[in-house]
Amino acid sequence: MATTLIRGGTVVSATGRASADVLIDGETIVAVLAPGSALLGTDIAASVDTVIDATGKYVIPGGIDAHTHMQLPFGGTAASDTFETGTRAAAWGGTTTIVDFAVQRTGERVEEGLAHWHELADGQCAIDYGFHQIIGGVDEQSLIALPKLVDEGITSFKLFMAYPGVFYSDDGQVLQAMQSSAATGMLTMMHAENGPAIDVLAAQLADAGKKAPYYHGIARAWQLEEEATHRAIMLANVTGAPLYVVHVSAKQAVQQLAWARDQGWNVFGETCPQYLYLSLEEQLGAFSREWGQFEGAKWVCSTPLRSRAEGHQDHMWQALRTNDLQMVSTDHCPFCMKGQKELGRDDFRAIPNGIGSIEHRMDLMYQGVVTGKLTLERWVELTSTTPARMFGMYGRKGVIQPGADGDIVIYDPNGHTSIGYGKTHHMNMDYSAWEGFEVDGHVDTVLSRGKVIVDDGRYLGTKGDGRFVRRGLSQYLS
Repeated sequence: MATTLIRGGTVVSATGRASADVLIDGETIVAVLAPGSALLGTDIAASVDTVIDATGKYVIPGGIDAHTHMQLPFGGTAASDTFETGTRAAAWGGTTTIVDFAVQRTGERVEEGLAHWHELADGQCAIDYGFHQIIGGVDEQSLIALPKLVDEGITSFKLFMAYPGVFYSDDGQVLQAMQSSAATGMLTMMHAENGPAIDVLAAQLADAGKKAPYYHGIARAWQLEEEATHRAIMLANVTGAPLYVVHVSAKQAVQQLAWARDQGWNVFGETCPQYLYLSLEEQLGAFSREWGQFEGAKWVCSTPLRSRAEGHQDHMWQALRTNDLQMVSTDHCPFCMKGQKELGRDDFRAIPNGIGSIEHRMDLMYQGVVTGKLTLERWVELTSTTPARMFGMYGRKGVIQPGADGDIVIYDPNGHTSIGYGKTHHMNMDYSAWEGFEVDGHVDTVLSRGKVIVDDGRYLGTKGDGRFVRRGLSQYLS
């Protein structure tokens, strides 16, 4: 098996940083050594197959994006990234593992939905991948199927308090699914928005002629995210189930999570780059010569972008510092403007919900280090180590230590990344939601299980490099 030595860099973990050399044998890290160490009794650099010089750069565990939606059917179309294109874009951005969502909708069998997602991903992925299971129809059959997922390496499932008629579960269904979660140790993931109330508000806005993308954010008011978050927390507490709230965007929802965590409850939350950087006023309310007021459709997602004037973005950064939010994922669910987003040109309710970010998460979060919003160690913790722990992969993923997979990113703090369509853009979509963003850092080299897949602006991976990751139960529960 091939051996690789990464030398001269600063190895960064969730708990500290140190100058160290990393030795990989085949797919696995076998040693983390002091620079120039002769501990192994030989000149390591002279005896390995490949030496990678990381002088002046950070050596970090590969990023883990634990919330993606490749090829997700939505609103009469499907997310534009396939497992092939989406995972290749992830690799370009320093993400070496994703956890996508297998889908079961009302009236479908969980087993069939999972089998279909395996078919979509098998042999297509550039990086390693796992699955959560969406339970869009809580019924007798799905409740029987849930505990069996653990043996398949799928130890988390997602419920929706939104999207009536598609994925929606009422409180009684949520309670039943959470009871199963409590019994098995599986992690319940929740899309926490009051869907029935949102639908009423959206219809009232449309009837009043307010159909531009901006009103997507008005219909999905922060009060309806806060209310649903609190309701999910209380249902989880009644059942004893651990709860993970996805794509938190409202500062009031964060406050609900913080309150529950202060009680010592197993309640967790993630946010996404769009809720840290983008806003209702600037993006959903955008105007362009090409699209007019429909320009804002580029940033229609759910939960929606929040008002900057209300301070939601600043509060999200604060919550990441205080661990009231534990992770940053992307909720990557891209759609092209032409032929997809424009399905809702006459009514915001018909705009497919989603933003493409999988390529840019590591860079965008590193910019938070540059601006002093995060420490270097917290960057690694939020984007790699905690996702691995939260979703049962730690030890193999999320850390640079002997026995771990050789998933490593060499990041240049003196480099620069200009984001935009035609610049840094490998996602299968016809625009960039991050057009014009500048990052004071650069992903130089990416290794996936010991194989260099990105290096010096070249993609060296191949379709099928990625393997399915059978996950254990969460390692983050108290």
